[in-house]
Amino acid sequence: QVQLVESGGGLVQPGGSLRLSCAASGSFLSTYDMGWYRQDPGVQRELVAHIGKDGSIEYANSVKGRFTISRDNTKNTVYLQMNSLRAEDTAVYYCNARKTLRIGATANYWGQGTQVTVSS
Repeated sequence: QVQLVESGGGLVQPGGSLRLSCAASGSFLSTYDMGWYRQDPGVQRELVAHIGKDGSIEYANSVKGRFTISRDNTKNTVYLQMNSLRAEDTAVYYCNARKTLRIGATANYWGQGTQVTVSS
């Protein structure tokens, strides 16, 4: 069992920055693939950024060059640095931890989400 707690969300003006944190307990994240997702009301949840247990990184096209995902396995924490924020970045942001098990099964955990609102 993995517990994930996001923090760092809030209200920011367009062009501003926020740093989201995802702190894990119950297990060590070094063996998990980690991701940040976001969801607007009535809209399907989408992947924002992903960092694999091997350090590989992928971003959604809409955030490339603006967001940076990183992980600190010593602190058991994953971060999302968000720069040059736009109104369309407004959403609830969720942290995800995933591990592939045997026979293709996966363990999948989600945080409670943190609200990011970009508005002038």
